[in-house]
Amino acid sequence: MYIPGTKARKGGIMPMDSVHNYYERLVFNEINENYADKFEDHDVLADMACIALNRISPRYIRYDIDMSFYMSVSEHILVEKTVRKAVRKAYKKVLASEEARMKMSEEEAHQAD
Repeated sequence: MYIPGTKARKGGIMPMDSVHNYYERLVFNEINENYADKFEDHDVLADMACIALNRISPRYIRYDIDMSFYMSVSEHILVEKTVRKAVRKAYKKVLASEEARMKMSEEEAHQAD
């Protein structure tokens, strides 16, 4: 990942390139596994990811294994529930938006007749 304002380091990756939000991969996986077939427009899935991630407080880490290793079983369960709930709410929001958009298109088509 390129970070504006940073200089490339000789020999490869900068230490900050490994920093990421722990929840990103979990949200992406949840969407891919359970919602990827719900919309023909894959941009909607990206919108869902943004909405879901904005509902969850970020946890920035360098390595996923560190986060997973130090979490208790109850914390793992809570994280899974949090991700499922955020994605489900994002799905409902995007679905409602898509339905409203389709309804407006239909109304505009009727008015043109």
